[in-house]
Amino acid sequence: MGQLQNIDTLIGAGLIEEAAAALTSLIEAGADRPDELYFRRGKLFWRLGRRGEATSDYMKAVAYNPSSPAARALENARDIEAFFNPDLYNP
Repeated sequence: MGQLQNIDTLIGAGLIEEAAAALTSLIEAGADRPDELYFRRGKLFWRLGRRGEATSDYMKAVAYNPSSPAARALENARDIEAFFNPDLYNP
């Protein structure tokens, strides 16, 4: 997948939005290994602070491949979303 190398180049240059858009194009085109593409895009969404979209992509990746690294990322995302510390809100 030479296209993934181009995406890695975008990420290395700090062009995260552009890399996510390129992954979206690959997903929409029906590229091979959708689990990997969704996982990679999910990681980019997480970096951009788009947590809901990241979690959604992790779930899609796991649906394609339950042993994907996205399973761990999804577990971590859910742990972070479920964290509640009342001391942070009531000083």
